[in-house]
Amino acid sequence: MDTRSAASAEVRGRNVVVVGTQWGDEGKGKVVDWLTDHAAGVVRFQGGHNAGHTLVINGVKTALQLIPSGIMRAGVACYIGNGVVVDPAHLLLEIGRLEAAGLDVRSRLFISESCPLILPFHVEVDKAREALRETSGAGKIGTTGKGIGPAYEDKVARRALRVQDLKHPERFARKLRELLALHNFALEGYLNSAALEFQPIFEHAMQMAEQLKPMMADVGVRIDAANRAGGSILFEGAQGTLLDIDHGTYPFVTSSNCVAGNAAAGSGVGPQLLHYMLGITKAYTTRVGSGPFPTELPMDEPGTVGHHLSTVGQERGTVTGRARRCGWLDGAALKRAMLINGITGLCLTKLDVLDGLTEIRMCVGYELHGERVDILPLDADEIVNCKPIYEVFPGWTETTFGVTTWEGLPLNAQRYLERVQEFIATPIAMVSTGPDRDHTILLRHPYKD
Repeated sequence: MDTRSAASAEVRGRNVVVVGTQWGDEGKGKVVDWLTDHAAGVVRFQGGHNAGHTLVINGVKTALQLIPSGIMRAGVACYIGNGVVVDPAHLLLEIGRLEAAGLDVRSRLFISESCPLILPFHVEVDKAREALRETSGAGKIGTTGKGIGPAYEDKVARRALRVQDLKHPERFARKLRELLALHNFALEGYLNSAALEFQPIFEHAMQMAEQLKPMMADVGVRIDAANRAGGSILFEGAQGTLLDIDHGTYPFVTSSNCVAGNAAAGSGVGPQLLHYMLGITKAYTTRVGSGPFPTELPMDEPGTVGHHLSTVGQERGTVTGRARRCGWLDGAALKRAMLINGITGLCLTKLDVLDGLTEIRMCVGYELHGERVDILPLDADEIVNCKPIYEVFPGWTETTFGVTTWEGLPLNAQRYLERVQEFIATPIAMVSTGPDRDHTILLRHPYKD
């Protein structure tokens, strides 16, 4: 029998891609943690430690930034794919925090040798650029200041230091000198900041290299082997579709592709391994940082809907602590996310935050220059001019917090959810009614249906 045919006939697990369908912060961490009960491995395929995934397990809150959420499940392998930019100092700090909590991390964490490194000068450039934009009146992008963008720039310019370079001190030193000279030129000559010294950066990197070497791996090969053996894989996206570098509200976006299609490229496997695309959305909309936001509501005044969403939803960024901007659910933006990602099923989170509101609204299109638009435009400058068109639904006084069955939801909540899935032409697979693992209504199981 042809060996290629034999290979294709091998048992494979079923794989799920989890992506945010808004501007991030949709509650992906909880959903990934819930689904890892059925997965042999969890993969991060883009972004860096600008992502923040908060998990609540038995009332205990854990915030993860770089390490895949599957680390909270014993025996689950965790992979950091080549599409992720890695700050080695932060990674080791995060490992240390998890180990202090009693978790086994190093034997289960595999880091792609192809990951670009975030180094101190990337952070300084990131912060200095934002400061310059603010003082010049250009307006801040709203980055987290963690060096993510500058690290991706070096990757695309083919000058990045990568995880694999840590294994070769002489090569690392040579490439570091060249890269540091470039960034110091920008820091001193354009960004009005101090230059950084070579030796402290090099020595610290070599110290960290000894701890990271045992976790370096050919991640694509490991994922494929686990899947061929029948293990199911979970691909964990960071940020959200509307922050995607190509498809988001550019330039108010992150520096990587956040969409489902990048799960393959950012992990080192083929797209045939991506079986089910699970989109995550809040029952309302939030955004951190700058950029257009058609359904945004004022949040400062107590008693307003915006204040309710902000306070009841505890809407602060996991990584930065910044207050999230809040607004009604934007169905027209969700339509764009469904299109880009090829979403199979939707998980709607934080339904309980809407409890007690007299009416619920969903944006079903926009008025733009006197015409109706039914899907989020591609041009951020045009989005600024979009006036949302709303459908209005009666609210509910009953609590949905912790409800675990569809029948347990108030009738008005059921009708609201039914209209959401009808409008975006995508079935709702799960509903999250609280932060804990068990606060979940399962309608269609991504790993079984």
